[in-house]
Amino acid sequence: MHELGFHGDAELAPGLVDLAVNVRTDPLPDWLAGPIAAALQDLAAYPDPAPARAALAARHRRPADEVLLTAGAAQAFTLLAQARLGVRRPVVVHPQFTEPEAALAAAGHRVDRALLPPPFTLDPEVVPEAADLVVIGNPTNPTSVAHPADTVAALARAGRLLVVDEAFADTVPGEPDSLAARRDLPGLVVLRSLTKTWGLAGLRIGYLLGPADVVARLAAVQPLWPVSTPALAAAVACASDRAVAAEERIARELTARRDHLVAGLAALPAVTVAGRPASNFVLVHVPDGARLRQRLRAAGFALRRGDTFPGLGPDWLRIAVRDTATSDSLLKAWEAIVD
Repeated sequence: MHELGFHGDAELAPGLVDLAVNVRTDPLPDWLAGPIAAALQDLAAYPDPAPARAALAARHRRPADEVLLTAGAAQAFTLLAQARLGVRRPVVVHPQFTEPEAALAAAGHRVDRALLPPPFTLDPEVVPEAADLVVIGNPTNPTSVAHPADTVAALARAGRLLVVDEAFADTVPGEPDSLAARRDLPGLVVLRSLTKTWGLAGLRIGYLLGPADVVARLAAVQPLWPVSTPALAAAVACASDRAVAAEERIARELTARRDHLVAGLAALPAVTVAGRPASNFVLVHVPDGARLRQRLRAAGFALRRGDTFPGLGPDWLRIAVRDTATSDSLLKAWEAIVD
């Protein structure tokens, strides 16, 4: 039984280099830290989500009633599981983030799995035609594979909700595979996160894009005032043209850092990099992966175990992309262990 509730932060401990959590750790820029700090002066008033909804709607060229702010993108999975959407046969495409299946199961749904074999690229044929809710990540956690937009869009059809988790979409330069601006596909719901690029995991801010009627039904099961005033201020700042331009620069820098890490991993004996990594993490297959992970942990590095993801096992490890110096330190320790 896979441990669907296990997440990368459970790998961390004092003194370990964090390569287990896919969150950028650089300091916040002033244009983002400033509004968050200023929002602390307004905590006596209840949060007003309207400005953030409007800002995010403008970013994605949608009406505001097609935007739902959430306490982290993960909350959207709980809302989708609990809302009265008439779902009878949900299917989750794995390997991917485990929270969608966990939320659906907790709400009493019987979940079917569509498993993708290595190199983990999407084949729409793996999804049963009868599925009326399909969940897929793009780029997918933990594989780092980005599926072509047209391939994902081919899963959409009348009578089906197609939920695309784009929590890592802004880590890809230009976001070529994003469906966030598509309003022509029936039942398309796109989830976005501000956690990964901007290092806001502790603030809990994400959002959902979808048809207005679906958004309204999800909002009906959402707690009152689910997103705090500082989180709303962050959402407004991250929807600005300045933020979008900064995301692009960061994504391009990330690409170079990831290429450096992938080249180093490929040079190690018996290491196979999964697919073509596109995001801020890399998935690798190694013999006796569980033992290697423990030895790297003893050497000071926390990596994400793969065996809690359906479709993977203990010989799969997920590695966050950091600066090249950190990657080089990992590769040096890895080489020493192998030798």
